[in-house]
Amino acid sequence: MINNNLKGFDNEKYLQEQTAAILERVNRFNDKLYIEFGGKILFDYHASRVLPGFDPNVKMRLLQMLKDKIDVVLCINAGDIERKKVRADFGITYDSDALKTIDDFREWGIEVTAVVITRYKNQFPARTFKNKLELRGVKVYLHYPTKGYPTDVDLIVSDEGYGANEYIMTKKPIVIVTGPGPGSGKLATCLCNLYHEYKKGVKAGYAKFETFPVWDLPVDHKVNVAYEAATVDLKDQVMTDEHHLKAYNVKVVNYNRDIEAFNLLKRIFEKITGGESMYRSPTDMGVNRISRGIINDAIISEASHQEIIRRYFRCAVEYVMGIVDKETLNRSGRIMDSIGAVVEDRKVVGPARQAAKDAEEKGKGNAGIYCGAAMELHDGKIITGKNSPLMHASSSLILNATKYLAGLPDNLFLLPKNIIDSVTYLKKDILNGKMVSLDVDETLILLGISALSNPAAQMALENLKYLVDCEVHLTHMPTPGDEAGLRKLKVNVSCDPEFSSKSLFMGG
Repeated sequence: MINNNLKGFDNEKYLQEQTAAILERVNRFNDKLYIEFGGKILFDYHASRVLPGFDPNVKMRLLQMLKDKIDVVLCINAGDIERKKVRADFGITYDSDALKTIDDFREWGIEVTAVVITRYKNQFPARTFKNKLELRGVKVYLHYPTKGYPTDVDLIVSDEGYGANEYIMTKKPIVIVTGPGPGSGKLATCLCNLYHEYKKGVKAGYAKFETFPVWDLPVDHKVNVAYEAATVDLKDQVMTDEHHLKAYNVKVVNYNRDIEAFNLLKRIFEKITGGESMYRSPTDMGVNRISRGIINDAIISEASHQEIIRRYFRCAVEYVMGIVDKETLNRSGRIMDSIGAVVEDRKVVGPARQAAKDAEEKGKGNAGIYCGAAMELHDGKIITGKNSPLMHASSSLILNATKYLAGLPDNLFLLPKNIIDSVTYLKKDILNGKMVSLDVDETLILLGISALSNPAAQMALENLKYLVDCEVHLTHMPTPGDEAGLRKLKVNVSCDPEFSSKSLFMGG
């Protein structure tokens, strides 16, 4: 069912170019190179959305090709552990994501050499996390806030600054330094070890691997605009790298934080090495060759257009949840305006809203909130669903979509009434729950149970795999159970910033 013609990216071409670029950079630095890996090494769904055809795990495939040459260091900010910062695409905290990353790397045959807890100030949650890792045999280092940063370079690059942090023991020529998200302390970790290497007489190097923004695409290319939309809370802005333009008379792009910090970073490099900086611009530091894999610009431009709209919806939801401020939402709106996008450009928005209106019309006179949902399947078909006393709109949507894919009648009931009644009784009368209609997570479980005795349900179940990467829009924010189920189905979800209940607490 997946339309393989809509492919804008070639993974194999990219892997070939990227591997060569990294090995070339290693050879420039006496066989010891620290690479700061920005973005996500595994499950990079942003990249796969804006670059159709991109394998979300292609960077791990790259590391597998180099695994005999690499050590992996995982950084996590102690403050992020304390604040229980969440990785949105998985709905798990950064410390849990760090544990998952270690497990994921092992599944790919790569061991994480060490974990570094950065900006450590003896926070209790960070101490607990350290103990948990060490009891499972993981080597943990503590790095403290760097004295003198960012103004006093002499203090920063001294035994009281970078030297105060313990040297991380590595054996391989390439050290991959990664973390669960921005602000994890990856750069500082690289620079601390670089300081120790030079004190030992090892002239190691530093490089940066960051997928976005794409340095050799224009500032206003939609892939780069989508990066701004994804980092709107960080106020990232893609701009011309004036350092590179001045040094080489070549126009490339980078983002404001790297450009603004480069003069300081250049002075730090010079202080560490005792000579000239190893780089003349922030773009020089990068080894990313992502643009070499782009094979259809029109496809990735349209995919990026859609991602910008999805990001606007996410920002609007985060605003009503109190996560971001009004200015961040306004900035997201300005990014939409800059490419001439409107929310209706997302094909599933209108049908979802119409489904909610249809539900309201049908239920006139009844109290409650009416919700709609819509999905665009890979053949272009739009499927809708609406809520009812038995089922959430998202649940109805999933069942309707699988019935269509299986060629089953729309009016066919896949879930036996006695099973639904039994679950409703459990939720309402036994567990004293207030929300008795089925969310997506519950619906998937009941569909699996029904499939044991119902051939039609089995046919629907088999078609769930064809929902991967389908576009979905909801007129209301999903409940935890809806969110968990939709995440498992790996659909691309957006929603209007409306609550599906008048209750303040949404437990499921």
